Amino acid sequence: MGEVYSHLSEEERQVIQIEIGNGTSIRRIGLMLGRNASTDGREIKRNTWFPSNENESYRPYRPKRLKTGPWTGGCYIAGPAQRKADRRRAEPRKRYRLSCERLWARVAEWPGRGWSPLLVSGRPRVLFPDDSAMRVCPETVYRWIYADRHRRERWARRLPRGHGRRSRRDGGRTSCFPIPGRVPISERPPEAGDRSGFGHWEADGVIGAGCDPHTEVERRSGFLMAGIVPGRTAGESVGARLAMFSPLPAGARGGVTHDNGTGFARHTRLRDGLGMDTYFADPYSSRRRGSNENRNGMIRRYPPERSEIRMGMAGELREIVDEADNRPMRVLDYRTPAEAFADELLELQDQQGVLHL
Repeated sequence: MGEVYSHLSEEERQVIQIEIGNGTSIRRIGLMLGRNASTDGREIKRNTWFPSNENESYRPYRPKRLKTGPWTGGCYIAGPAQRKADRRRAEPRKRYRLSCERLWARVAEWPGRGWSPLLVSGRPRVLFPDDSAMRVCPETVYRWIYADRHRRERWARRLPRGHGRRSRRDGGRTSCFPIPGRVPISERPPEAGDRSGFGHWEADGVIGAGCDPHTEVERRSGFLMAGIVPGRTAGESVGARLAMFSPLPAGARGGVTHDNGTGFARHTRLRDGLGMDTYFADPYSSRRRGSNENRNGMIRRYPPERSEIRMGMAGELREIVDEADNRPMRVLDYRTPAEAFADELLELQDQQGVLHL
């Protein structure tokens, strides 16, 4: 059990007053009271009383070269010191955010869904826009989780990365080989780069044992689509992607950005079959496709480590995708990707209806 700390009592303050009058050193007073010398030093400095001021709120300027006597000299008196301490203790302190039971109920619930503290902080702003009590900073959630060992053991594993300690992750590298018809990401239109345009996607594969899930993320809405590819050949990959993109309207499949993996060697079939523009990120620059990398990280959290992915697990993958698409995002003002994607499709339909008129 750790050391228990307590405030100075009135009797201890009286001893300090007497010993200061006797010329006893602060260190000696600490030994007499069983207190640290710094505790006594802070007490004397904080509660020194000036006879020239009965309200105990004004300290006259006293040049050291002037010897003006006891009128301006400070002294420590136990009574005023005790009254000051009592007043400070009675003053209201800033309330701890997580002491609100309604807010704590949400904070305790959402990490269990795999939400990060950033999402836990932002979602109440959407659900409770007029309730100032339902506000919490992401750093408050992080500090509470990592405050002691027992909380880390219970809550840290529920964080998106499940780290026992707060640390930075370093990205890995992907293979690169010459791809026919490769268009660099530098030629991608500006509306795709700044996410102002709808229908621009990022593609990647989640490599594992057995079959590989293939993921597509729409950049503006963050909407995720995924399917299981039976093999790792370029033909099988592009076949699965054609099946994913075909049901979408033409305005929702403007272009797609890949990494430099061999599975995207037949990307031209997307150009010829669906009219989609295809681009490739620079080698070893996964940050240029950050949306997809983030979603792949979410998918990797669910299957057990080294588990084999089979074609029959399409239903389980669908549940993971639904979970990701119904999780609020900060860049969407804490709306969900499913909500944002549906709004974009409705706006696209309205635009097409106006054109037909």
